[in-house]
Amino acid sequence: MDRREHEQQFVVDAMAENAWRMFRILGEFAEGFEALGDLGRAVTVFGSARGVLEPVHYQKAEALSRALVEAGYAVLTGGGPGIMEAANKGAFEAGGRSVGLNIVLPHEQAPNPYQTDEVSFRYFFVRKVMLVKYAAAFVVFPGGYGTLDELFEALTLIQTLKIHPFPVFLVGTSFWSGLVGWIKDTLAAQGTISPEDLQLFKVVDDIDDIPAQIEAYHREPDHAGFVVPEEA
Repeated sequence: MDRREHEQQFVVDAMAENAWRMFRILGEFAEGFEALGDLGRAVTVFGSARGVLEPVHYQKAEALSRALVEAGYAVLTGGGPGIMEAANKGAFEAGGRSVGLNIVLPHEQAPNPYQTDEVSFRYFFVRKVMLVKYAAAFVVFPGGYGTLDELFEALTLIQTLKIHPFPVFLVGTSFWSGLVGWIKDTLAAQGTISPEDLQLFKVVDDIDDIPAQIEAYHREPDHAGFVVPEEA
């Protein structure tokens, strides 16, 4: 095989690989939609997969999920350890629907045992669609890059009205205050976001009122202390 034939074969192989990748992606979407199609009202809980946080964060995530189940919500997480495990555990032990949308990774991510429904994904962006699509709210506990990625994805979609808006809670003032200060003093101050975008989320320490605040948001968003973007 000469050089030109080799290059042509490389292109053909790449196109075939991309075609199969497309089918794998479509397959993951189909599997997720089928598994969650009857989910009903759900709240997505995010947070660190690593066991480095203070125990209070684990305890709060577990207690919150219990309260969410009692309020009639299913609980969605990324299916892994840490905060995700705590949230699934609270929902599972409360007799609710505890959904884990696991991501296949070479490290860190192993499915936790507190799931009534488990779906595994190869592609992060497919999993993120599922975590957003079925959510009536996001509750975000302290976490790392993955948690921040999911947080800002949701805020972007809400800001641009690419999804029906829902409330976003950041749990832990001491953890989130630096980031929120930067968003306010840099992004909003320099005009890269609007001042009202700061009201797309709330920073809280007390989780007890979150289920009621979710209900209030979906009845009358402005009265719940959030801003709902308006279509231009």
